[in-house]
Amino acid sequence: MTSPFFLVFLFSCLLTQNVDANPNYIEALFKSLLFFQGQRSGYLPTDQQLSWRDSSGLSDGSLANVDLTGGYYDAGDNVKFNFPMAFTTTMLSWSTLEYGAQMGPHFQNVSRVNIRWATDYLLKCATATPGKLYVGTA
Repeated sequence: MTSPFFLVFLFSCLLTQNVDANPNYIEALFKSLLFFQGQRSGYLPTDQQLSWRDSSGLSDGSLANVDLTGGYYDAGDNVKFNFPMAFTTTMLSWSTLEYGAQMGPHFQNVSRVNIRWATDYLLKCATATPGKLYVGTA
């Protein structure tokens, strides 16, 4: 009689999936940077690659009579949290400065556009009302 452990071992060997030994880092970088477009808030530019997205959050800040459009959504909802956005923007900026030469000019430009999208919004939050700092919108 065959041992149940042998059968489990045999089936686990049959169910294993081969792992690609040659990961496509260019595709991974492309998709990582494209992810930012899916999280954009505000008036979307005409060169937006994700056609299923449309402009959103166009009245952000209107209750305080300020323009807080732009920035990135967080966690798949309609909230923009400034501290995680600032951290993410810092890491993207740092990565682009550190590894920009390896990224190439196209991906450097895409990174700069993504960084600019966040920093424009963060500057609005810091300068919309003197003496106030808006730290998130919902």
